[in-house]
Amino acid sequence: MALTLYVDTARWRAHHQSVLQQFPGIVPVCKGNGYGFGHERLADEAARLGADILAVGTTYEAARIKDFFSGDLLVLTPFRHGEEPVPLPDRAIRSVSSVEGVGGLVGARVVIEVMSSMKRHGVTPEDLPKLAAAIEDVRLEGFAIHLPLDRTDGSDAVEEVIGWMDRLRAARLPLHTMFVSHLKAEELARLQQQFPQTRFRARIGTRLWLGDHEATEYRGSVLDVTRVAKGERFGYRQQKAASDGYLVVVAGGTSHGVGLESPKALHGVMPRAKGVARAGLATVNRNLAPYVWSGKQRWFAEPPHMQVSILFVPSDAPAPQVGEELVAHLRHTTTQFDRIVDR
Repeated sequence: MALTLYVDTARWRAHHQSVLQQFPGIVPVCKGNGYGFGHERLADEAARLGADILAVGTTYEAARIKDFFSGDLLVLTPFRHGEEPVPLPDRAIRSVSSVEGVGGLVGARVVIEVMSSMKRHGVTPEDLPKLAAAIEDVRLEGFAIHLPLDRTDGSDAVEEVIGWMDRLRAARLPLHTMFVSHLKAEELARLQQQFPQTRFRARIGTRLWLGDHEATEYRGSVLDVTRVAKGERFGYRQQKAASDGYLVVVAGGTSHGVGLESPKALHGVMPRAKGVARAGLATVNRNLAPYVWSGKQRWFAEPPHMQVSILFVPSDAPAPQVGEELVAHLRHTTTQFDRIVDR
């Protein structure tokens, strides 16, 4: 009995091809938990796409994935002086976000990140005069810019990239390759048309692997079903059942990522009101579970355990049977499955 990730493989790969057609020269991203699929699986899928380079989050991820992907490995986390050295092959490319970082990677292959409106990390316009000398000691693979997902000020992503292209050109820095993130296909095409001598390469993870929501589905196996009466105590904390119903033990707990949720940026009155309502329910131990049964998302009977969750299904709904599977709406980037099934 398991928490299973089912993949409609033909549909999933068809989506990959559609993204590849929109973004020629794509750099697939495989970081964290491999977007829910695992590093080995995504390395294989990237090779299937014909990718010559795979972007990973950290040097530790690069060390793990190097045996599964034979092309170049672009480490997205910038190099920092004093970091723990991790043995990597020559095909590894390090990101750097400062002149000092470039100086610490003599002889290495590097991509230099520029500071975008994300304000996260990157060289600044004031750093550019110092870069010309610093890059003489490294093998420069190109520059990179990581753009925000939302532009609430109405600014243009393409104009932001153009601004940096103009600065780099004015500083007489080589512009043979620019790695970009979070651009639309038409925006990438505009840039390529305006700068035909530069190769723009889109680093894409979420849109590539998770862009077709109907291609994948999590399901948890029902392990036990126990009838309870109103007022009857149950569980670790011996809470009382609020009404007659069933306690449903289903595969998937905290070790799988069930019950974990990333903070969300809420925009608008209605989403904020729903957030307040959820928070209010949580204070009285009412937390919505990701599992769906009989057409409804069900409530946790108590906080999820390490490997299973206990749901409460009221008596006006049919009781699931042991061995049945419940659809689970889980976030791929925080979920660890027991098994993956291609179908």
